[in-house]
Amino acid sequence: MVEIGGKPILWHIMMHYAGFGYRDFVIALGYKGEYIKQWMVQYSTLWGDMSVNTGTGNTTRYAPRRENSDWNVDLVYTGQDTQTGGRIKRLQKWLNGERFFLTWGDGVSDVNIPALLKFHESHGKLATVTAVRPPARFGCMEFDGDCVTSFSEKPQTSEGWINGAFFVIEPGVFDYIEGDDTQFEKAPLEGLARDGQLVAYRHESFWQCMDTLRDKVLLEKLWQKGNPPWKTWRDDA
Repeated sequence: MVEIGGKPILWHIMMHYAGFGYRDFVIALGYKGEYIKQWMVQYSTLWGDMSVNTGTGNTTRYAPRRENSDWNVDLVYTGQDTQTGGRIKRLQKWLNGERFFLTWGDGVSDVNIPALLKFHESHGKLATVTAVRPPARFGCMEFDGDCVTSFSEKPQTSEGWINGAFFVIEPGVFDYIEGDDTQFEKAPLEGLARDGQLVAYRHESFWQCMDTLRDKVLLEKLWQKGNPPWKTWRDDA
């Protein structure tokens, strides 16, 4: 619920998917999940149009002005201390045995969702993970003795692809998740990789997590400049 441009990062992520036509969401709730519930319940009031009769107090709510934010959202409590894999496992009954997209609530990207899905369908495996190479936090220097022969200020890392989330998941992945104490990044992904069921979709464009205050400041600056790189949706307001 940390905000970028006055909206929670969760909103930015959902707007990204909705911009490609995906508007049915299931959100795994845990610690302070009630704040997400409150925000979702109030969304149409805060950002949509409404009529009020001041004599009776009767109100009529209308859809939010943004076409892309007409969503169906299941808000599912998945435990206070449940690990990432356990939270996904608890959502199984809400997904009706269907393929689904999966991502975390702390990172934004301009990943092309239809292209990601097409890639996933092309290989026929159980899971696709978006692999990214984030910019280094510090400059890079190369030496000849004590002399600096090369200096690059915060380069894009040339190696070291990392898990950028934005998964595509088949129902068979649930078989790799044991229970509440399972971290999805551990045994499930390791098992999928070992079995040849995890394929990487290499994303060379924008991706940014928001793990620190520094990350939030960066994303806020990009938003305030206008046309931030992760804003893939069209404004309809």
